[in-house]
Amino acid sequence: MLNVIKTKKRFDHQRIKPMLVSAIALACHASFAQSNEPTVSEHSHNSALGQSYSWLAQQPNERYTMQIGTVYGLTRCQRLTDGFTNTTGLKAFCYESSSVANRYFAISGSYSTMADVNNDASQRSITDYWVNSLDRIKDSRCDLQGIPPELAKSCDLESSADRLATSRNAKPIIGQPVSVSSQSNPKDNQFLPALVVPDASPASEEDKAPSSESVTDLSKAELFEAQECSQANDTPVRQRRRPGYPVLTYEAEDCRPNRLDAPRPILLADPAPVPDRWRIVDSLGYEERWWDPYNGNNTLKGDKPIFGKPGKDWFFNLSAISDTVYEPRKFPVPVGAATTSNASQLDLLGKGEQYLINENLIVETVLYRGDTVFRPPDHEFRLITVFNINHTVVDELGLLKADPAEGTTRTEGFIGIQGAFWDYHIRNVSDRYDFDSFRIGIQPFSSDFRGFLFQDNQFGVRLFGTRNNNIFQYNLAWFRRMEKEINSGLNDIADSLRDDDIFTANLFWQDFPSLGFVSQASITHNRNREAEDFFFDDNSFIARPSSLGFERGRDYDVTYLGLSGDGHFGRNNLTYSAYYAFGDQSNGVFTNEETDIDAYFFAAELSRDYDWIRAKASFLHTSGDDNPFDNKETGFDAIFENPQFAGGDTAFFIRQGVPLIGGGRVALNGRNSIIPSLRSSKELGQSNFTNPGLTLFGLGADFDITPQTRLSLNLNQMWFEDTSSLELARNQTNIRKNIGQDLSAALIWRPLATQNVVFRLSGAVLNPGSGFVDLYGDKTPYSVLANLILAY
Repeated sequence: MLNVIKTKKRFDHQRIKPMLVSAIALACHASFAQSNEPTVSEHSHNSALGQSYSWLAQQPNERYTMQIGTVYGLTRCQRLTDGFTNTTGLKAFCYESSSVANRYFAISGSYSTMADVNNDASQRSITDYWVNSLDRIKDSRCDLQGIPPELAKSCDLESSADRLATSRNAKPIIGQPVSVSSQSNPKDNQFLPALVVPDASPASEEDKAPSSESVTDLSKAELFEAQECSQANDTPVRQRRRPGYPVLTYEAEDCRPNRLDAPRPILLADPAPVPDRWRIVDSLGYEERWWDPYNGNNTLKGDKPIFGKPGKDWFFNLSAISDTVYEPRKFPVPVGAATTSNASQLDLLGKGEQYLINENLIVETVLYRGDTVFRPPDHEFRLITVFNINHTVVDELGLLKADPAEGTTRTEGFIGIQGAFWDYHIRNVSDRYDFDSFRIGIQPFSSDFRGFLFQDNQFGVRLFGTRNNNIFQYNLAWFRRMEKEINSGLNDIADSLRDDDIFTANLFWQDFPSLGFVSQASITHNRNREAEDFFFDDNSFIARPSSLGFERGRDYDVTYLGLSGDGHFGRNNLTYSAYYAFGDQSNGVFTNEETDIDAYFFAAELSRDYDWIRAKASFLHTSGDDNPFDNKETGFDAIFENPQFAGGDTAFFIRQGVPLIGGGRVALNGRNSIIPSLRSSKELGQSNFTNPGLTLFGLGADFDITPQTRLSLNLNQMWFEDTSSLELARNQTNIRKNIGQDLSAALIWRPLATQNVVFRLSGAVLNPGSGFVDLYGDKTPYSVLANLILAY
């Protein structure tokens, strides 16, 4: 028979060897079928595999291992591990492939880092291996049906499935075995997220052609491999727990016993290894330019870590802003109560000319850890310190200090802490980095899009996060208000916290009810227990209780239900906020009886863009109290508002705090406030729900003259909603409702077309209406604002 074959080979040797290999494989397959390798269901009962799974189940998370080979057949894998153990003294284990039948891979060791794997291999002169992840191996075992009981009890099926789904959707990283020498950098070795085997592309005709050797020259290894290949093709593939996921594209599925392995490239050690992607700029020779926030490798701007190790690097970010204001202004002021600088002045109204120079140097430092490209940092420590100096000159005594001897000039300095918090990233809840985070400390917060109800930097605790690919954002927070230094408006950490708590919860819904529009629902509760307080500000004026009505402190609980929205419908832009306030307080401003609170607020701004022009229309209404003597207070008041609306701090009525002369030492409205709340001060006083309310209708436009220059114009017509509380406070009848027309203009210039240098010059004038004339006379108040901002 063999002689015949040898003779036949001379005539058609290209066809004989493949036929005989297949015939021998098929013949052997029948005999091996009765004593072949253990089946999938029998693996857990095999002592070697049982030890392997028991060892794998005991390994902690975030560990790495040395993969020493991938073969077909459990017997061959065990021969490989036995030889490895005899040579190196290290215990090795075999595991079956998760996608290709009868294929096994061998691993050895459990290491904390990839560098530990490489170092151990180098010391033992092991040169042919891969670095693999024990987490990935364990997850792929847990994802199979019929997993061995040794491992099943340690599997977290939901977490394993999620991690595998992320791994399978990622682009495969094809690693190669490396030779580790004492000169090579362990971090240069490529980490494999999954098993890797040589490429399994279809064989060419040259691959299929046998050599001129006879069949008698076939080795036992070739015959054994042919049998195992046939067995592999006939053995069913184990099904995953999560059907529908394709086999990893870089895992071979065919078996060719006569196929040569793909040549393995030789990885040369990098002559100038770089430890991470941030410091690669250093190796290229770029110098750091700490003074330039946009160019250069700036450590002060978080361009590279300042300390830490790969995966746990810490970054530092420094920001500094100089905010300089020069503000000449004129509005009604009272003459000095004890004395006046104008001896011939007999009227209650004094000269109102004055000016203010204010400088804030804001220094913000941030230390954080984590990759912030797609998700929040893991840890963030932020400190915002503000250095203030202010200089004010007025014409009347007793305006700047309660003591008239202090004169008409005041220069003060103060250091305030406007931010000091720790932010902790609790978890990611989706593969799109929806998250939950926790923040504690002095932190900024705004209750709505335009700051109508509460916008401040206060001490508090906040839980916040996102869901459904950032479609929903939520906040759950508690704040306790801090005392403020009255001349700078900054937080005073030297004083104890106020007995004034704010509890708030809100939910933002993006693209609802239309694409491009964000809706918000909120509930906010203000609990105040300052009825027994007697607090004087830094100028020795009383702040609590306010000098109005019975001059008694109050305890109150008020809840605000809010709906807000911001966005666009086509070319039309819309912003709105609506609040309903209800609650109770221990006593009223003008009564000694317990009162109920029932008030409301609504504001909206509609705008439309026409090329470089945006036209705007604004409307605002707050309810007023129509009967100060009853047990129901219907005047709406906020907690601490800072409205960016109807001209914002450019408008006279919003920017300036006009005192209510002759009606107690309170202001008609506070500085940077739009509600005529009759408080002692917005910073230190209590909310007051016995007030006249306000209705505003405004028109305006923004003109983007150049990319660096914008001109804004606003005209607001204002009315009191009800003047009953004003008439009672002033003991004056028939105060009319018309406040007047507030006309303002602002020119903003950004010479670098960035926010690093911003200059603003604005002016506002109030044309007094009949109601304003009834209170203050017919003189025209005004304000001018020159503001320079320099930012690093």
